[in-house]
Amino acid sequence: KKKTVSFSSMPNDRKINSTAACISLMLEGCELKKVRSNSRMYSRFFVLDADMRSVRWEPSKKDSEKAKIEIKSVKEVRVGKKTPVLRSNGLSDQFPDECAFSIIYGDNYESLDLVASSADVVSAWVMGLRYLVSYGKHSPEAPGTGHPSLRTSWISSVFDLADLEKSGRIPVSRAVQLIKALNPGMKTSTIELKFKELQKASERPGTEVACDLFVEAYCELCTRPEIFFLLVQFSSNKEYLGVKDLLMFLEVEQGMEGVTEEKCLEIVSKYEPSKEGREKGYLAIDGFTRYLLSADCSIFDPQHRKVCQDMAQPLSHYYISSAHSACLLEDNFWGRSDITGYISALGLGCRSIELVLWDGPEGEPVVYTSPSAASCVPFRAVVGLIDQHAFTASAYPLILCLVVRCSAPQQRLAAQCLRKTLGEKLYLEPPNPVASYLPSPEELKGRILIKGKKLPPTCEDSEGEVSDEEEGWELARRLGQEDREAPEGGGLRRVRLSRELSELVSLCQAVPFQDFESSRRGQRYWEMCSFSEVEAGRFANECPAELVSYNKRFLSRIYPSPMRIDASNMNPQDFWKCGCQMVAMNYQTPGLMMDLNAGWFRQNGACGYVLRPAIMREEVSYFSANAKDSLPGVPAQLLHLKVISGQNLPKPKGSGAKGEVVEPYVCAEIHGIPADCAEHRTKTALQSGDNPIFDESLEFQINLPELAVLRFVVLDDDYIGDEFIAQYTIPFECLQPGYRHVPLQSLAGEPLPHATLFVHVAITDRRGGGKGHRRGLAGRRGRRVREYTSTKATGIKAIDEVFRTATQPLREATDLRENVQNALVSFKELCGLTPAANMKQCILTVSTWLLHSDSAPSVTLNLAEQYPPMEAQGPIPDLLRKVLTAYETMIQTSRTLIESADAVYGKLIQAQQAGMDFHKELHRIETKEGLRGRKLQKALESFAWNITVLKGQADLLKHAKAEALDNLWQIHNAGQSCGIGRNGSASPEPSRLQAPLDPIPE
Repeated sequence: KKKTVSFSSMPNDRKINSTAACISLMLEGCELKKVRSNSRMYSRFFVLDADMRSVRWEPSKKDSEKAKIEIKSVKEVRVGKKTPVLRSNGLSDQFPDECAFSIIYGDNYESLDLVASSADVVSAWVMGLRYLVSYGKHSPEAPGTGHPSLRTSWISSVFDLADLEKSGRIPVSRAVQLIKALNPGMKTSTIELKFKELQKASERPGTEVACDLFVEAYCELCTRPEIFFLLVQFSSNKEYLGVKDLLMFLEVEQGMEGVTEEKCLEIVSKYEPSKEGREKGYLAIDGFTRYLLSADCSIFDPQHRKVCQDMAQPLSHYYISSAHSACLLEDNFWGRSDITGYISALGLGCRSIELVLWDGPEGEPVVYTSPSAASCVPFRAVVGLIDQHAFTASAYPLILCLVVRCSAPQQRLAAQCLRKTLGEKLYLEPPNPVASYLPSPEELKGRILIKGKKLPPTCEDSEGEVSDEEEGWELARRLGQEDREAPEGGGLRRVRLSRELSELVSLCQAVPFQDFESSRRGQRYWEMCSFSEVEAGRFANECPAELVSYNKRFLSRIYPSPMRIDASNMNPQDFWKCGCQMVAMNYQTPGLMMDLNAGWFRQNGACGYVLRPAIMREEVSYFSANAKDSLPGVPAQLLHLKVISGQNLPKPKGSGAKGEVVEPYVCAEIHGIPADCAEHRTKTALQSGDNPIFDESLEFQINLPELAVLRFVVLDDDYIGDEFIAQYTIPFECLQPGYRHVPLQSLAGEPLPHATLFVHVAITDRRGGGKGHRRGLAGRRGRRVREYTSTKATGIKAIDEVFRTATQPLREATDLRENVQNALVSFKELCGLTPAANMKQCILTVSTWLLHSDSAPSVTLNLAEQYPPMEAQGPIPDLLRKVLTAYETMIQTSRTLIESADAVYGKLIQAQQAGMDFHKELHRIETKEGLRGRKLQKALESFAWNITVLKGQADLLKHAKAEALDNLWQIHNAGQSCGIGRNGSASPEPSRLQAPLDPIPE
């Protein structure tokens, strides 16, 4: 009887938790769609022969002997649309990538292309076939012959330890606790139910369980099919990973460099639970699962857990983690002031705190921001707390933003309190008049800066009048303390300021903002402006380039609109994209905006400072925050994200009445410049319990990687109301490639124990000049005219002539890079791999085909040469011939790039430096040429664009050369390790990988 099997509707006992389960499914057979080269699909029933030597299908026009494939003729099993037939346009949208697989077989490397009803069925067939293909080579015990595996022996030994009475049975309650201890996060009810099911099936009810039942329960509950599938893919014997298998997995899939066998043995001894496995250097499924779940395998790059950025740039070149009203625990106007808010903000690495000073009832100033006079906190207590906690989470400078609302006598007390309590930490040195920029965070380590108003130099009294800041008056109106009306004509309010408080302000003197031109001509580097979010939002939309330019030298602080009476947060990305350093957040309000802020500031050791992208720091650079496409000179990248599964997902908050079932889906969001903002969701995992399988691929183009943030949100599709389950936010620059677990967090940013998403991350360059066209994984080449990045006319003849000399080198640089890129994509496609694969994977794939044939390898790599040719030894099938041709093209284009890059690079840099020589003379030339208004603005913009393009394209060429050299090194390395290389002594030295190009000065 024919059966169509879908794993999602399978009873629990059919879960794939071993190779034997895959093979038993194949022996039963199931319906798959067979895809012909004319793109038509036919349903056929596929089954594995009882002797496990061939796969047959029916009905078929061929006689039964021809409608089959012998296992020994199989070269490779590919998952996804990885053959020309499956990639063809007629089919690409009819079924998802994860439901397709192909069997490459026979001496002519033919492909049998198949589509299954679900990803689970694909997994079972692929895992089973790969096992059988290897099984022919290694002839281990046939599946299901009762040979105790490494795993079974280990679980039995755990059972024996728990069997205190040595009766061969243990109480169910103890068995449940044991499995819970081995698999933290699993629900007790799930384990109890499994024991009941198994006891019923084996007709052995009772309060105790025997060893065999315990082993069965453990294997069914604790085997994650998607990890087992991965293990089978890399294991040479399909039961565990040996040291060489693990090394291959770490290098090829996880993108780790410099992995040694010693490192692999360390991983085995740390994560493999069985004593035998640790002694023999084997990592079985449980150890592999533990490793993948560990911090060693986190999605967050460990390099970013400590300060890893250059901290010697001027203060204005960093984003600074800033709090708006940190002492609030609830909302802005009904909240209660509480001193612990400051501790938690400082503990999270916040480096800018706002303090609004009011007259206190007992003659000394207080800080409070709620309408209840009872909820104020003495200023003295707040300063004491800041002194204690200022540098616990970060050693870099803390900025206290003082908004003064108290009388002059109380201001004097406040100044005395700051001097006395903070002592040496207080930064009081006057600004250096000959400098052009603020000191760096490194120079200001351990210091506290005061941001506030300063008395004019002409004032010699003990107090004087200064213009007031807008911030804080909304609250005063609500408190009924607004006794000063705004001056007629809408000018700035004036307030009294004491000399003592004025003298504490050095590097962060608050001044009112007039306009960008006035700032460019008259603002001094130690003066800073505060903008309301409405005003800053207007500048960000109407004149983003001017705001970016302003922020290169001056600090700007953005505070929330007074209309946000619920203490909601603005989107910090709206202002970061324009280079605004201090976006003041309401730390007490959880949600998307605070997730973005918290995630963003994790990337530099959570020290509260993040270096802004180079394109926003360089004195001459073109950057428009609202660009809708890729930026000149910044390489766009593609993020390929596969959301595989979820583990131990909690129920949504407030869903007590909903029962046990969660039906989750995952949203992946990119936040960054407008051109990058995007969101994709997976399908909903129905009736999946706490461990849903999504198995879905998503793709994003990232034009400015340095500003992009990836946020995972898990939502419940079934719940009316609060559907949020969990989230995790990570800067794009901190992503690690490969198979990773995402540690999920609650809405408030607290870790959810044992709740994770299992994902695969790959990042590829979307190289080339001009616009960053989205290119699918199939890499649709040759369908578009190549676009070249060019310079723009400034309207000043002498300058335009200099930039014109770069036209040809810009075209050459683009051609060199794109030719290599296209050749790489072609070669990877023919190897059945995606553009995200690395060169080592390609060579290893080709070697597995060759080593699966009975005769000697028909193709070898001649490693004696610097650019190793792939040589055919005698006649070879058509597919291999195509692979050889693609490889040859890739080697030749790489060679041309490596040998020509330095000369083209030199021409680009020469043009860039010649352009920069005009920079100092620019204003004189403008006047001479009579450029004004819009024409002047256009000329300055074009000049900055040209400098940015030349530097960016030179940078891209430098990276492309380094990458081409690295590919050669990978070819040598893989050729030696996989057995198709010959004359392998002349492996290129790693020193060859250093492209001899000097760094480009900013």
